[in-house]
Order: sequence, then structure tokens, then C-alpha cells
Amino acid sequence: MGKYSEHFLMDKSSVIQFVKDRIKYFDDGADLSASEIGDGNINYVFKVEDKNTGRSLVIKQADKLLRSSGRPLDLHRNKIEAEILATEGKLAPGMTPVIYDYCEPMCALTMEDVSEYKNLRKELANGKTFPKLADDITTFMVNTLLPTTDLVLDRHEKKEKVKLFINIDLCDITEDLVLTEPYYNYKNRNVVTNGEEEFVEKNLYRNEHLKAEVGYLRNNFMNNAQALIHGDLHSGSIFINENGLKVIDPEFAFYGPMGYDTGNVIGNLFFAWANKHITDPENTKFEGWIKSQIENIFDMLVAKFNQKFDEEVKFPLYNEEFKKQYISEVMADTMGYAGTEMIRRTVGDSKVAEIVSVTDHEKRIQLDELIVNTGIAFIENRYDYMHGSEITEEFMKEAARV
Repeated sequence: MGKYSEHFLMDKSSVIQFVKDRIKYFDDGADLSASEIGDGNINYVFKVEDKNTGRSLVIKQADKLLRSSGRPLDLHRNKIEAEILATEGKLAPGMTPVIYDYCEPMCALTMEDVSEYKNLRKELANGKTFPKLADDITTFMVNTLLPTTDLVLDRHEKKEKVKLFINIDLCDITEDLVLTEPYYNYKNRNVVTNGEEEFVEKNLYRNEHLKAEVGYLRNNFMNNAQALIHGDLHSGSIFINENGLKVIDPEFAFYGPMGYDTGNVIGNLFFAWANKHITDPENTKFEGWIKSQIENIFDMLVAKFNQKFDEEVKFPLYNEEFKKQYISEVMADTMGYAGTEMIRRTVGDSKVAEIVSVTDHEKRIQLDELIVNTGIAFIENRYDYMHGSEITEEFMKEAARV
């Protein structure tokens, strides 16, 4: 162990030596190069490659401080990521990067390089379509979520896992940026487009009914240790190609409500749809495809949760009536958290490219208000949606008003 027994931040030179010393992946004498490929705020990510063969792997190291502000962070989050990737890899084979090593003192996770897959957010921005998206991502979610509940796991084992995956710092970020500040800007960190101040005041800050509904979702996020969730399952955490997908970056993982993951996936697809609807309305092929994918994700979640429940849940109290109510609650949470994700990425300080890339001020206001109004409807009406077509109809109804 020696020089890797205490944490220090690696650079491109030391990460090559780390790989040579610790990871039995490359041939002896391989000519290795390293590049920093991460652009995040809480980790350092390196790609190490054999110049001669092209073989490569990725090392993700946690830092003690947030890059942007210097805020202290608990290094335990990197162990959480290693553990959840191992768990998800067993439950959804081939849908997460393969883990080669985890060095706990260095908080360094060595894993498969998935660069043959592309960032879904960027691919959608370029108008690309993927026929298997809905089927693949719903398989991943159902297979990793339901089996980690105590409907399936032994209840004692599940409680031990809840302890292992306590993730205070990263949950704190979500509880503030997603589930508080867009409605109660007590830290003055929201970034509102010029000309939308009154819209935000009226519809978010002074909307007491909405705040109560978000309060329920916030309380549910903080107290419902339902399943082992990814915690940040947006379209930038999904890498995709024509053959399948890989889900990455689960450092926000903890035991929380399943609907937070499923809602984040659906909410982020609405960014791609809304952007194209406002900026490229002639692209009816893409709009038709993204509409069908959103509908299919909702409907496939219901169908696959039902099937997985029948296959794996054996406790006699969890009968057909229980199953129907349980899945209904998951889908209501799904749409509620889809709404909070859509709103926070529009008025909060952590925006998405689909929004900030719109530089025409009039179109930006149309886009912002379309997303916020749809998000509000999803939160307030979350128990009413039974089919995917009903949530796309909600969006189209709001789109007709802008």
C-alpha cells in the first residue's frame, strides 16, 4: 500500500504511476498517457491509455473540497459510488461501467472506459434518436430499484445497506438546490432570466399550494428509504450508442424514493423536447420520437414494475391490491420529481445546456415558462396520470399557450 495509504490529489503524472503500481490491466512496459476528462465540481476524472494498443481505463478520484467554493465534502461518497456501481452491475449486467479497483485511502475508483458510448444530453441536442432508449433505461431502473427494496431484500440486510449508503453532503445539495431554493430562495442563489422575475415570484415563491406539494416531495425524499437510488439520473449520466447504454456517476446514491430516479429521467427528456419545440419547430421527426420515448418510459415502468414485483416479491401481505397501490405511489412520485427537476434546472443556479444554449431572449422566456408551467402541472397533478400519453398531452397543452 505504502505511498497510497493516505489521500492526496493525483495529477496526470501520478495517476499513471498509480495505475502501474496498483492496477493489473496493462501489459508490463506499456507506454501510458493520461488526460483529465472530468468537468465536474466534486471529483477529478482521468483517462489512462496505452498509446500502442488503445486500451484504456478511467480513474475517478474524490476531492475533500468542492472545486467551485472550497466547501468541505465527505470522501465517503466515493466509496458509495464504488458500492452502488458493483450492486447495479450485478442487477443490470452491462449497463454500468465495470469496476476494476477501489482504493479507499485514495478515494480512487478505477473502472471501464465507456467512451464508445456518447453523452445522451449532447446526442439529443444534436437531434439524434435511439430506438431502444425507453426499453433500455426502464430495464435498468426497474432491475436496480425494486430488488433493493425490503419487498425483496431481507429487512435486516436492507437496514444495513441504508447505513452504508448514508450520503449526507450530496443529499444536502439535492435538498437545497432541487427541493427548497426554487420555491424559497433563502440563499439567494437562484438565477432568473431577466423579465421573468414576476413570473417566478407569482408561480413559485408565492404559490402556497405548490409549496405544500413540494414540501411533501421534499419530506418524502428525506425520509422514505425505499430503494437504493442513483440520485442524479439525468441525461448527462446516461451514455448511449446504437447497441445500448451505460449509466455513470452515481455519487449521489442513497436509500431514497424510487420515483426520484424515474422522475429525473423523464424530466430531463422534456428539456430536449422543449428546446426543439421552441428553437427548431420544423423538426417534427425528433419531436415525434422524443414524445414517444417519454410515453413509453412511463408505460414501460408500470408494466415492468408489475412484472418484476410478480417475479421477486413473495411476502403474502404484499398482495395484488398492495402491488397496485405501491406502483401507483411510485408513479405519482415519478411525476412529482420530474416536475421539481424541470423547475430547478430552469430557475436554480445549476442549469442544463438545453436552456442556457438559447440566446434569443424572447425564445428563452418562452422556453423557461413552458418548462416551469409543465413542471408545476406535473407536481400538482401527479396522482392523476395513468398513461404516458397523459403527461405528453400536459406538455402540449402548455406548449400551445406560449
